[in-house]
Amino acid sequence: MRSLTLIGLMLFSMLAQAVVYKWVDKDGKVHYSDEPQPNAQIVELKDKTLNQISLPLPKTDMDDANQAIESIQYQVDITSPSEEETVRNNNGDFEVVATITPELKGQYLMAIKLDGKPIGQPQIGNVFQLKNIDRGQHTLVVDAMTQNGKVFASSPPRKIFLHQATKR
Repeated sequence: MRSLTLIGLMLFSMLAQAVVYKWVDKDGKVHYSDEPQPNAQIVELKDKTLNQISLPLPKTDMDDANQAIESIQYQVDITSPSEEETVRNNNGDFEVVATITPELKGQYLMAIKLDGKPIGQPQIGNVFQLKNIDRGQHTLVVDAMTQNGKVFASSPPRKIFLHQATKR
């Protein structure tokens, strides 16, 4: 029984092999077929021949806006708190305000990093409410980015100190 199954599989695999014929008609036009024709030659096919087609992605209005943003040199500055300012808040809450110049038309996102780590999600707007931050020295950086998340400008690092009164 095993022998019959093995022979059947071998015959089936031989039938599954595609044979392609190539011939030229009286007008000089080249034809290909899986059926033999007079004066046709068998075409040798390579195993694992892959046809790959890559199409460019369609251009969107957002792509144009991103290119316009990236072609201009923007500058992000943190306006509040000031450099080496001591922020006093026992809950560890404070506000960070940033500006971007030249003024940017259209939608863009801003994100804040505290000590090199992103805080929250990128947002539309330049005012950040930080909550429950531990006391001590911290470094702030604000990034401006396109809608697809590509950073096109960053503020210089801003060192601040968060002071929380000791409870007795």
